[in-house]
Amino acid sequence: MVSARARREQVDYAVGSGASIRQACALLRVSRSGLRYESRMPARDAELGLALEGISERHPRYGHRFAWALLRREGRRVNRKRVRRVWRALGLCVRRRKRRKIRTGIPRVLTPTGPNQVWAYDFVHDTCANGQKLKVLTVVDEWTRECLAIEVASSLNASRVIAVLEELFEKHGTPAVLRSDNGPEFIARALKIWVMMNHSDTATIAPGKPWQNGSVESFNGTFRGEKLDAEWFSNLREAKIVIEQWRREYNEERPHSSLGYWTPSEISAEARNGISRSMGRGTIVALRGSHEVGFKRSDVEVHPNTPGCLS
Repeated sequence: MVSARARREQVDYAVGSGASIRQACALLRVSRSGLRYESRMPARDAELGLALEGISERHPRYGHRFAWALLRREGRRVNRKRVRRVWRALGLCVRRRKRRKIRTGIPRVLTPTGPNQVWAYDFVHDTCANGQKLKVLTVVDEWTRECLAIEVASSLNASRVIAVLEELFEKHGTPAVLRSDNGPEFIARALKIWVMMNHSDTATIAPGKPWQNGSVESFNGTFRGEKLDAEWFSNLREAKIVIEQWRREYNEERPHSSLGYWTPSEISAEARNGISRSMGRGTIVALRGSHEVGFKRSDVEVHPNTPGCLS
Protein backbone atom coordinates (compact mmCIF):
# COMPACT_ATOMS: atom_id res chain seq x y z
CA MET A 1 0.00 0.00 0.00
CA VAL A 2 1.53 3.30 -1.15
CA SER A 3 1.05 6.40 0.97
CA ALA A 4 -0.50 9.60 -0.35
CA ARG A 5 2.80 11.42 -0.06
CA ALA A 6 4.58 8.77 -2.13
CA ARG A 7 1.90 8.96 -4.84
CA ARG A 8 2.28 12.73 -5.02
CA GLU A 9 6.01 12.28 -5.49
CA GLN A 10 5.29 9.79 -8.28
CA VAL A 11 3.07 12.38 -9.97
CA ASP A 12 5.91 14.90 -9.84
CA TYR A 13 8.23 12.34 -11.38
CA ALA A 14 5.74 11.55 -14.16
CA VAL A 15 5.25 15.26 -14.90
CA GLY A 16 9.00 15.72 -15.04
CA SER A 17 9.19 12.86 -17.56
CA GLY A 18 6.84 14.64 -19.99
CA ALA A 19 3.31 13.62 -18.90
CA SER A 20 0.67 16.23 -18.18
CA ILE A 21 -0.61 16.82 -14.66
CA ARG A 22 -4.09 15.57 -15.66
CA GLN A 23 -2.69 12.35 -17.15
CA ALA A 24 -0.34 11.68 -14.23
CA CYS A 25 -3.07 12.25 -11.65
CA ALA A 26 -5.50 9.99 -13.49
CA LEU A 27 -2.89 7.26 -13.94
CA LEU A 28 -1.77 7.28 -10.30
CA ARG A 29 -5.23 8.01 -8.85
CA VAL A 30 -4.25 11.24 -7.15
CA SER A 31 -6.68 14.11 -6.72
CA ARG A 32 -5.47 17.28 -8.43
CA SER A 33 -6.90 19.40 -5.61
CA GLY A 34 -4.69 17.59 -3.10
CA LEU A 35 -1.60 17.50 -5.28
CA ARG A 36 0.01 20.54 -3.61
CA TYR A 37 -1.15 19.70 -0.10
CA GLU A 38 1.48 20.40 2.55
CA SER A 39 1.21 18.52 5.83
CA ARG A 40 0.90 20.61 8.97
CA MET A 41 2.22 17.76 11.13
CA PRO A 42 5.92 18.83 11.04
CA ALA A 43 5.00 22.26 12.44
CA ARG A 44 2.84 20.64 15.14
CA ASP A 45 5.62 18.22 16.11
CA ALA A 46 8.41 20.83 16.14
CA GLU A 47 7.99 21.73 19.82
CA LEU A 48 7.69 18.09 20.85
CA GLY A 49 10.76 17.25 18.79
CA LEU A 50 12.84 19.87 20.60
CA ALA A 51 11.71 18.50 23.96
CA LEU A 52 12.58 14.94 22.94
CA GLU A 53 15.99 15.97 21.64
CA GLY A 54 16.68 17.63 24.99
CA ILE A 55 15.71 14.46 26.85
CA SER A 56 17.88 12.33 24.57
CA GLU A 57 20.84 14.67 25.08
CA ARG A 58 20.51 14.56 28.87
CA HIS A 59 19.76 10.82 29.01
CA PRO A 60 21.34 9.03 26.03
CA ARG A 61 20.22 5.59 27.26
CA TYR A 62 16.53 6.46 27.57
CA GLY A 63 13.99 5.19 25.06
CA HIS A 64 10.70 6.70 23.89
CA ARG A 65 8.74 5.20 26.80
CA PHE A 66 10.94 6.90 29.38
CA ALA A 67 10.80 10.13 27.37
CA TRP A 68 6.99 9.94 27.37
CA ALA A 69 6.99 9.32 31.13
CA LEU A 70 9.23 12.35 31.74
CA LEU A 71 6.97 14.57 29.62
CA ARG A 72 3.93 13.41 31.56
CA ARG A 73 5.70 14.13 34.83
CA GLU A 74 6.30 17.67 33.58
CA GLY A 75 2.55 18.08 33.09
CA ARG A 76 2.37 17.67 29.29
CA ARG A 77 -0.61 15.76 27.97
CA VAL A 78 0.91 13.89 25.06
CA ASN A 79 0.03 10.55 23.50
CA ARG A 80 2.65 7.82 23.79
CA LYS A 81 2.17 6.76 20.16
CA ARG A 82 2.89 10.29 19.02
CA VAL A 83 6.05 10.39 21.13
CA ARG A 84 7.11 7.08 19.61
CA ARG A 85 6.53 8.37 16.04
CA VAL A 86 8.46 11.63 16.57
CA TRP A 87 11.20 9.80 18.50
CA ARG A 88 11.78 7.43 15.60
CA ALA A 89 11.55 10.18 12.99
CA LEU A 90 14.35 12.05 14.75
CA GLY A 91 16.52 8.93 14.82
CA LEU A 92 16.81 8.88 18.60
CA CYS A 93 16.28 5.13 19.01
CA VAL A 94 18.79 3.33 21.22
CA ARG A 95 20.03 -0.01 19.96
CA ARG A 96 19.94 -2.50 22.80
CA ARG A 97 21.73 -5.81 22.89
CA LYS A 98 19.31 -8.70 23.13
CA ARG A 99 20.11 -11.06 25.96
CA ARG A 100 19.08 -14.64 26.30
CA LYS A 101 16.59 -15.01 29.13
CA ILE A 102 16.58 -18.18 31.16
CA ARG A 103 13.09 -19.18 32.23
CA THR A 104 13.12 -22.11 34.61
CA GLY A 105 9.47 -21.88 35.62
CA ILE A 106 10.52 -21.98 39.26
CA PRO A 107 9.35 -18.97 41.31
CA ARG A 108 12.04 -17.02 43.10
CA VAL A 109 12.30 -17.86 46.77
CA LEU A 110 11.70 -15.10 49.31
CA THR A 111 9.75 -12.91 46.92
CA PRO A 112 9.03 -9.64 48.78
CA THR A 113 5.46 -8.47 49.28
CA GLY A 114 6.30 -5.10 50.80
CA PRO A 115 9.11 -2.60 51.36
CA ASN A 116 12.11 -3.31 53.56
CA GLN A 117 11.64 -7.09 53.40
CA VAL A 118 14.39 -8.18 50.99
CA TRP A 119 17.49 -6.18 50.16
CA ALA A 120 19.84 -7.31 47.40
CA TYR A 121 23.47 -6.25 47.10
CA ASP A 122 26.36 -6.93 44.76
CA PHE A 123 29.63 -5.48 43.45
CA VAL A 124 30.39 -3.62 40.22
CA HIS A 125 33.92 -2.96 38.98
CA ASP A 126 35.32 -0.12 36.89
CA THR A 127 38.56 1.83 36.28
CA CYS A 128 39.36 5.55 36.51
CA ALA A 129 41.29 7.52 33.91
CA ASN A 130 44.38 7.47 36.15
CA GLY A 131 44.32 3.66 36.26
CA GLN A 132 42.86 3.41 39.76
CA LYS A 133 40.50 0.48 40.22
CA LEU A 134 36.96 1.07 41.42
CA LYS A 135 34.96 -1.44 43.44
CA VAL A 136 31.34 -0.36 43.89
CA LEU A 137 28.85 -1.87 46.34
CA THR A 138 25.20 -1.44 45.32
CA VAL A 139 22.28 -2.10 47.70
CA VAL A 140 18.70 -2.26 46.35
CA ASP A 141 15.29 -2.80 47.93
CA GLU A 142 13.74 -5.49 45.74
CA TRP A 143 10.15 -4.33 46.25
CA THR A 144 10.41 -0.55 45.84
CA ARG A 145 13.39 -0.78 43.40
CA GLU A 146 15.00 1.98 45.46
CA CYS A 147 18.80 2.15 45.47
CA LEU A 148 19.60 2.46 49.15
CA ALA A 149 23.35 2.97 48.80
CA ILE A 150 26.22 2.97 46.32
CA GLU A 151 29.56 2.72 48.11
CA VAL A 152 32.56 3.55 45.91
CA ALA A 153 36.11 2.66 46.95
CA SER A 154 39.32 1.17 45.63
CA SER A 155 38.74 -1.95 47.73
CA LEU A 156 35.87 -3.22 49.86
CA ASN A 157 36.08 -6.08 52.35
CA ALA A 158 33.54 -7.64 54.68
CA SER A 159 34.20 -5.04 57.41
CA ARG A 160 33.45 -2.22 54.98
CA VAL A 161 30.27 -3.97 53.86
CA ILE A 162 29.17 -4.26 57.49
CA ALA A 163 29.79 -0.53 57.99
CA VAL A 164 27.60 0.34 55.00
CA LEU A 165 24.82 -1.99 56.15
CA GLU A 166 24.97 -0.61 59.68
CA GLU A 167 24.27 2.91 58.37
CA LEU A 168 21.39 1.64 56.24
CA PHE A 169 19.89 -0.32 59.14
CA GLU A 170 19.87 2.82 61.28
CA LYS A 171 18.29 4.88 58.49
CA HIS A 172 15.74 2.48 56.97
CA GLY A 173 15.28 -0.20 59.59
CA THR A 174 16.27 -3.86 59.56
CA PRO A 175 15.22 -5.95 56.52
CA ALA A 176 14.10 -9.53 56.91
CA VAL A 177 16.58 -10.91 54.36
CA LEU A 178 19.78 -9.81 52.62
CA ARG A 179 20.19 -11.50 49.22
CA SER A 180 23.61 -11.81 47.57
CA ASP A 181 25.88 -14.08 45.60
CA ASN A 182 28.64 -16.25 47.05
CA GLY A 183 31.38 -13.62 47.04
CA PRO A 184 33.89 -13.81 49.90
CA GLU A 185 32.72 -10.44 51.26
CA PHE A 186 29.13 -11.71 51.55
CA ILE A 187 29.72 -15.16 53.02
CA ALA A 188 32.30 -14.00 55.58
CA ARG A 189 31.65 -15.31 59.07
CA ALA A 190 31.88 -11.80 60.59
CA LEU A 191 29.12 -10.56 58.29
CA LYS A 192 26.83 -13.49 59.07
CA ILE A 193 27.26 -13.05 62.82
CA TRP A 194 26.62 -9.31 62.58
CA VAL A 195 23.47 -9.85 60.51
CA MET A 196 22.10 -12.44 62.94
CA MET A 197 22.78 -10.12 65.88
CA ASN A 198 20.64 -7.49 64.13
CA HIS A 199 17.71 -9.94 63.81
CA SER A 200 18.05 -10.32 60.04
CA ASP A 201 19.03 -13.22 57.78
CA THR A 202 21.15 -13.85 54.68
CA ALA A 203 20.09 -15.59 51.47
CA THR A 204 22.82 -16.57 49.04
CA ILE A 205 22.00 -17.67 45.51
CA ALA A 206 23.18 -20.94 44.01
CA PRO A 207 26.74 -20.73 42.58
CA GLY A 208 26.86 -19.74 38.91
CA LYS A 209 23.23 -18.54 38.77
CA PRO A 210 23.24 -14.72 38.87
CA TRP A 211 19.65 -14.58 37.58
CA GLN A 212 18.51 -15.70 41.04
CA ASN A 213 19.61 -12.25 42.20
CA GLY A 214 17.87 -10.56 39.29
CA SER A 215 16.84 -7.32 41.00
CA VAL A 216 20.34 -6.10 41.75
CA GLU A 217 21.70 -7.54 38.49
CA SER A 218 19.11 -5.52 36.57
CA PHE A 219 20.01 -2.41 38.54
CA ASN A 220 23.72 -2.96 37.93
CA GLY A 221 23.05 -3.20 34.20
CA THR A 222 21.19 0.12 34.27
CA PHE A 223 23.91 1.65 36.45
CA ARG A 224 26.65 0.57 34.07
CA GLY A 225 24.79 1.58 30.91
CA GLU A 226 23.64 5.01 32.10
CA LYS A 227 26.61 6.07 34.22
CA LEU A 228 29.75 3.91 34.20
CA ASP A 229 29.86 3.50 30.41
CA ALA A 230 28.90 7.15 29.85
CA GLU A 231 31.43 8.73 32.25
CA TRP A 232 35.20 8.68 32.42
CA PHE A 233 36.13 9.42 36.02
CA SER A 234 39.47 11.14 36.50
CA ASN A 235 39.91 9.88 40.06
CA LEU A 236 38.13 8.20 42.97
CA ARG A 237 36.85 11.45 44.48
CA GLU A 238 35.11 12.47 41.27
CA ALA A 239 33.61 9.00 40.91
CA LYS A 240 32.07 9.19 44.39
CA ILE A 241 30.45 12.59 43.73
CA VAL A 242 29.10 11.80 40.25
CA ILE A 243 27.79 8.35 41.19
CA GLU A 244 26.02 9.68 44.29
CA GLN A 245 24.33 12.35 42.14
CA TRP A 246 23.16 9.64 39.75
CA ARG A 247 21.84 7.53 42.63
CA ARG A 248 19.63 10.39 43.81
CA GLU A 249 18.44 11.02 40.27
CA TYR A 250 17.63 7.31 39.89
CA ASN A 251 15.55 7.30 43.09
CA GLU A 252 13.83 10.67 42.79
CA GLU A 253 13.58 11.59 39.09
CA ARG A 254 14.01 8.53 36.88
CA PRO A 255 10.70 6.73 36.18
CA HIS A 256 10.75 2.95 36.56
CA SER A 257 8.83 0.85 34.03
CA SER A 258 7.99 -1.94 36.50
CA LEU A 259 6.52 0.65 38.88
CA GLY A 260 4.10 2.06 36.32
CA TYR A 261 6.63 4.81 35.44
CA TRP A 262 6.67 6.18 38.98
CA THR A 263 9.94 6.76 40.78
CA PRO A 264 11.21 4.42 43.52
CA SER A 265 11.15 7.26 46.07
CA GLU A 266 7.45 7.91 45.40
CA ILE A 267 6.60 4.23 45.82
CA SER A 268 8.68 4.02 49.00
CA ALA A 269 7.06 7.13 50.49
CA GLU A 270 3.54 5.93 49.74
CA ALA A 271 4.35 2.50 51.16
CA ARG A 272 5.42 4.09 54.44
CA ASN A 273 2.18 6.10 54.51
CA GLY A 274 0.01 3.05 53.80
CA ILE A 275 -1.17 4.23 50.38
CA SER A 276 -1.84 1.88 47.45
CA ARG A 277 -1.14 2.86 43.85
CA SER A 278 -2.29 1.08 40.72
CA MET A 279 0.64 0.02 38.54
CA GLY A 280 0.85 -0.82 34.88
CA ARG A 281 1.48 -4.52 35.52
CA GLY A 282 -0.67 -4.98 38.58
CA THR A 283 -1.40 -3.32 41.86
CA ILE A 284 1.15 -2.86 44.57
CA VAL A 285 -0.50 -2.51 47.95
CA ALA A 286 1.56 -1.18 50.80
CA LEU A 287 0.25 -1.36 54.33
CA ARG A 288 1.75 0.06 57.47
CA GLY A 289 3.84 -2.55 59.17
CA SER A 290 4.09 -4.78 56.10
CA HIS A 291 7.88 -4.76 56.44
CA GLU A 292 7.49 -6.70 59.66
CA VAL A 293 6.42 -9.83 57.77
CA GLY A 294 8.99 -12.52 58.55
CA PHE A 295 10.33 -15.47 56.59
CA LYS A 296 10.66 -18.94 58.06
CA ARG A 297 13.83 -20.86 57.36
CA SER A 298 11.83 -24.08 57.08
CA ASP A 299 9.83 -22.67 54.17
CA VAL A 300 12.83 -22.45 51.82
CA GLU A 301 15.43 -24.80 50.53
CA VAL A 302 18.94 -24.62 52.01
CA HIS A 303 21.63 -24.85 49.34
CA PRO A 304 24.18 -27.59 50.13
CA ASN A 305 27.15 -25.45 49.10
CA THR A 306 26.21 -22.61 51.41
CA PRO A 307 25.45 -24.13 54.82
CA GLY A 308 23.40 -22.01 57.11
CA CYS A 309 22.12 -19.74 54.32
CA LEU A 310 18.85 -19.54 52.47
CA SER A 311 19.02 -20.43 48.80
